[in-house]
Amino acid sequence: MPTIYVDADACPVKPEILKVAERHGMPVTFVANSGLRPSRDPMVKNVIVSGAFDAADNWIADNVGADDIVVTADVPLAVRCVEKGAHVTGPTGRLFDKANIGMASAMRDLGAHLRETGESKGYNAAFSQRDRSAFLETLDRLCRRAKNAKAGPAA
Repeated sequence: MPTIYVDADACPVKPEILKVAERHGMPVTFVANSGLRPSRDPMVKNVIVSGAFDAADNWIADNVGADDIVVTADVPLAVRCVEKGAHVTGPTGRLFDKANIGMASAMRDLGAHLRETGESKGYNAAFSQRDRSAFLETLDRLCRRAKNAKAGPAA
């Protein structure tokens, strides 16, 4: 069974992840640098890592496998997970895959450069109900895809 790994610090869609995971019977691992709300659900695991830079990202990248699912807004983490064959989405439903991860990484680097030089203020749009809806649709699709991939070809 594939696992859903969540870069949980500042993740705005934790309840939605739990809802979709329960529907698909998939385990969820929330990874964060700080406290997480405990869950009584045996399918939910919380991992608290050190406060070191990228500690949560490193833990996810070290533990994710092919056809697992990762929820993150962090493009460098998405790159690492896509390279390992994971299905990756951001909390707005943005899909990261082999076809677009190079461009996503390049755009992130360009945005960082523009912010550093003062050419851009780097404002992000507020998280909306439309983003939440797009995320739910994307995560549900990725869960079906991951479960089918782990099941292998029909005999």
